[in-house]
Amino acid sequence: MRTPLKLAAYGGVLAVAFAGALGTGSVLGSPVPPVSDTHTAGESHSEPSATAADHDGSHTPEAAQPAATDDLPGGLMVSDRGYTLAPETSTLTAGSQTQLSFRILAANGEPITSFEQSHDKQMHLIAVRSDTTGFQHVHPTLSEDGTWSVPLDLTAGTWRIFADFAPTEGAAAGDSLTLGADISVAGDYTPADLPEVSRTAEVDGYTVTLEGELIKGSESELTLTITRDGEPVTDLEPYLAAYGHLVALRAGDLAYLHVHPAGTPNDGVTEPGPGITFYAKVPSAGDYRLYLDFQHDGVVRTADFTATADHAQDPDSTTSEEVTESGADEGHSDH
Repeated sequence: MRTPLKLAAYGGVLAVAFAGALGTGSVLGSPVPPVSDTHTAGESHSEPSATAADHDGSHTPEAAQPAATDDLPGGLMVSDRGYTLAPETSTLTAGSQTQLSFRILAANGEPITSFEQSHDKQMHLIAVRSDTTGFQHVHPTLSEDGTWSVPLDLTAGTWRIFADFAPTEGAAAGDSLTLGADISVAGDYTPADLPEVSRTAEVDGYTVTLEGELIKGSESELTLTITRDGEPVTDLEPYLAAYGHLVALRAGDLAYLHVHPAGTPNDGVTEPGPGITFYAKVPSAGDYRLYLDFQHDGVVRTADFTATADHAQDPDSTTSEEVTESGADEGHSDH
């Protein structure tokens, strides 16, 4: 059995959390029908969702399917609350500069061209292969017609792309949304095994140590400490308005969580290292991949970990063995 990470103390800072339930949703890459624009953010609803674009960007009517619900983790659906992630194509070629183009469509099928800025960017795009390798956090360029474009480093296999954005129009205007879609890359593909659970990661001469524990349904404090050549790094540089960015992906279905750290650069309180603290809430027990982006000496680096989330435990609860023994001693087993 893998040993879960140790739980650290809570702090009074903002948490960006997964929703706690794992309801069903649209299959990634499958067309999803139109959603009414009358829903407000945070409502659960059952009307059909927006259609996914064909490869040429057009729409065709589809049979009604269950709509998105707010208790589903991010990145599992191509459509949510009247917004659809529409890649220009569902297949790409392998290469270090493979161009990805996509649009965010409104419920009426028209591309959205206006987005709010979050952490210095209007769009954060995450790309990762289905075996959790090849992680990339990039920022596409928006054209006047609503098409986003960015080069990716792709190898053969199935890739998930996550569009993390806040629209300025529609039912969820101003809210942060994460939509996901699958892209196939042709070629010979041998999936990599999930890396073992570890508290340390090495990247370009830096050592990153992870402290904290992921617990299903409970907010956890995670602290990542960065050293180089055995010395603490105390001069981290702001990257996208923070000293670090953390993405968590659930192994298996790649449910998505993007967490920003406690504090902000130059706020007079937050130190530029060596530790970066995050608060995260995961929806289920199991294995997760964690990816930390940080900047030092003008270069952005990514450290990755495998962590196991455990079930929340009530300290006053009684184990099954204790119950059995108690029942035998007292002559009853109604527990």
